[in-house]
Amino acid sequence: MKKTSLIGGIKENFPSGLVVFLVALPLCLGIALASGAPPLSGIIAGIVGGLVIGTISNSNISVSGPAAGLTAIVLTAITDLGAFELFLCAGIVAGLIQLVLGFIKAGSISNYFPNNVIEGMLAGIGIIIILKQIPHALGFDKDYEGHESIFDKGLNFNYFTELFGAIHPGAILVTVVSIAILLAWDKVPVLKRLKMLPGALVAVVTGIILNEIFKMTGSSLAIGSEHLVPLPVPKSADDLKNLITFPDFSGLADYKIWLTGATIAIVASVETLLCIEASDKLDRQRRITDTNLELKAQGIGNLVSSFIGGLPMTSVVVRSSANANAGATSKISTIIHGLLLLICVLSIPAILNLIPLATLAAVLILVGYKLAKPATFKHFWHLGKFQFIPFIATVVAVVATDLLKGVGIGLAISVFYILQGNMKRAYYLSRENLDDADEINIKLAEEVSFLNKAAIKKTLKNIKPNSTVTIDARGTSYIATDVLEMIQDFANIRAKEEDIEVELLGFKTSYRDYEEDEDSHILVTHRRAM
Repeated sequence: MKKTSLIGGIKENFPSGLVVFLVALPLCLGIALASGAPPLSGIIAGIVGGLVIGTISNSNISVSGPAAGLTAIVLTAITDLGAFELFLCAGIVAGLIQLVLGFIKAGSISNYFPNNVIEGMLAGIGIIIILKQIPHALGFDKDYEGHESIFDKGLNFNYFTELFGAIHPGAILVTVVSIAILLAWDKVPVLKRLKMLPGALVAVVTGIILNEIFKMTGSSLAIGSEHLVPLPVPKSADDLKNLITFPDFSGLADYKIWLTGATIAIVASVETLLCIEASDKLDRQRRITDTNLELKAQGIGNLVSSFIGGLPMTSVVVRSSANANAGATSKISTIIHGLLLLICVLSIPAILNLIPLATLAAVLILVGYKLAKPATFKHFWHLGKFQFIPFIATVVAVVATDLLKGVGIGLAISVFYILQGNMKRAYYLSRENLDDADEINIKLAEEVSFLNKAAIKKTLKNIKPNSTVTIDARGTSYIATDVLEMIQDFANIRAKEEDIEVELLGFKTSYRDYEEDEDSHILVTHRRAM
């Protein structure tokens, strides 16, 4: 397996860390404002998510920070408790519960999320990102960031009237120029090689320069402060100290604090596990995150964040996907983003407040497009109805409701199809003791669904380098897409890196063949050089 030095890792991951920092900054502020919390609480959570969780977690792609899915819970809790200082105690309780969940190995629940539901969740979030950023791209910034659903306030036609009445030509120009720069950096070979100068940074600097030119020339295209990043600017050490809030520990005697903390812990843990599963799919090297360690990392992160006045956190899909799209190869990228948040908030908040929200909207619109690109929809359409219907149902439900409800609906539909067609399907896995064996034989049963994913995943994870593995599907008539992709990733990626000889027997020509039952086979094999 390829090893990278610390200096090399920093150089390789600095551009992606910078991109995530630019994406995370307005989201941290927006979620804090939408939650009814002090603005700096969102930034504190982002810093802790990068530096603390990023250091402890072994996820190479995911990025943690204040979460949109917790906004409603936080807002309600702060209102009911009457003080943000009391709410911070609920964050401490949530962190402790997540630590317990990690130690009792509750993270294994993520193995039961089917691939089509995870992909549907990502596509749904991509659509939400695009729809929520279009107003900012047009210069309409009435709504704060942080709402997961575009229908969270109902279909308010007055909103659309206000939107079209508030279109700002300067913001549109900045958006168009920013998107052009980002596309050029993604498509032009010469620019793609400038890894230490990411397109997002060029777009942001260009947006600032354009707006400053508009202001200096007195142009009507000048973008006002209401359309710029709203970061609080401390003028002295006392101002900075006053921006940080500490918990009122007397709240730990109130049962409402414990109930709120338990609610946050459950919702945050589920969202984190969903994001980790999605992040592992975005990882080009297909590395597997230890989800139990992730829950422990989230628990420690929420404890630290709550002790110093930060919002509760989860692993966040928007930041994680931006991280993956920017070329991150390790968690160094996540740590860099947290460090940049800390440095910039302490040293140059006034400069950050010059960034037009339209520029950041351009960055996020392209992130959303990559998550919800048409090719993904075509891919699942060609896999057949058993894969496409749960996928598209998850997409629609996530967009129309929120992440957890959408995934719940997608899971329910997936389970329905599995139970409908696989009531009598058995599964068995025969293998030698992995601790001692150099030759492992894995025989799949006649029917293998996503419910069997956890057992196979654990077996493949425990196979030692330099082993010989045979996976026999000659007696198998159905294999879920999730399991098939996982086996192919193992054979084509990990086996090459760890010098594992793999022979796959009896696998059919395509995923759809398992539904249509055609009598054809493939042999995807990696053999160790002799």
